[in-house]
Amino acid sequence: MGAQGAWIKLGQKGIAPGARSSHAVALVGQKAYVFGGEFTPRVPVDNNLYMFDLNDLTWYVADATGDIPPPRVGVTMASVGGTIYVFGGRDATHKELNELYSFDTSTNKWALISSGDTGPPHRSYHSVTADDRRVYVFGGCGVAGRLNDLWAYDVIDQMWVKYPVAGENCKGRGGPGLAVAQGKIWVVYGFSGVELDDVHFFDPVEEKWVEVETTGEKPTPRSVFSTVGIGKYIFVYGGEVDPSDLGHLGAGKFSGELYALDTQTLLWKRLDDKSESGEHPGPRGWCAFAAGQHDGSKGLLVYGGNSPSNDRLDDIFFFTPCLVSDGK
Repeated sequence: MGAQGAWIKLGQKGIAPGARSSHAVALVGQKAYVFGGEFTPRVPVDNNLYMFDLNDLTWYVADATGDIPPPRVGVTMASVGGTIYVFGGRDATHKELNELYSFDTSTNKWALISSGDTGPPHRSYHSVTADDRRVYVFGGCGVAGRLNDLWAYDVIDQMWVKYPVAGENCKGRGGPGLAVAQGKIWVVYGFSGVELDDVHFFDPVEEKWVEVETTGEKPTPRSVFSTVGIGKYIFVYGGEVDPSDLGHLGAGKFSGELYALDTQTLLWKRLDDKSESGEHPGPRGWCAFAAGQHDGSKGLLVYGGNSPSNDRLDDIFFFTPCLVSDGK
């Protein structure tokens, strides 16, 4: 299949967010922005926006103004151009949220874009991804159960687009993988009361959902893993493969493996992803993760998360795939 890669652990200095899980990260250029999360289960830590400079490996707290979002967990972020978009999550009273905020990285200003009846219903532990124009939101834990709806916020038209809801085969789920590849929006695995191992895509041109049969070295069923789409590949790292009886209060069994799905051949491959120095993030889930560039190569940034011992983590790793074949 032509995909391997390696992890590198990044050093940290400055005012770091510290250990946390169920938080979110987005990259703009060589800066990573982190928001939300918990250290104690279900208790949001703070509502600071932390910036991490990938060049000098230093953390800063943004001197933010405007409509600053309240603290939350199970929140998502994505960037389009120089703007970061934050959606949903759960507040300290465990209420599901549906506000969409933007953060302009050139002015350090927050703005509340939509809330209430505008846009997707309230949710947490959903998934987002983005292309050059739209931020896509799928699934998550809603007020009345797990969701399987797909929405997009068009940053040019400044409006929400509601797509057809996924069919019965694509169950409502929390913690799924979501990625854009080959012009389609892919939903990978997730948790519907049990860990899932199905793969679906939505074709925005045809406006239809398709369930696909994948082959190869398939990952075991899982949720709350880290996902990134690069070229024709969807990379999946870690996640919860056996949920805790305590729900969000405890850690289940986590994976530390990394897989790639070729969206053309629908073939999975488990990757040899150890660095020469042996650096590897190991088993974890509930991480903050995002696509970005480091040392000129596009890859996956993973920050923090929950460990098998139920400890919150504070380390940062960057995975750079080596695409031997044409990954476009």
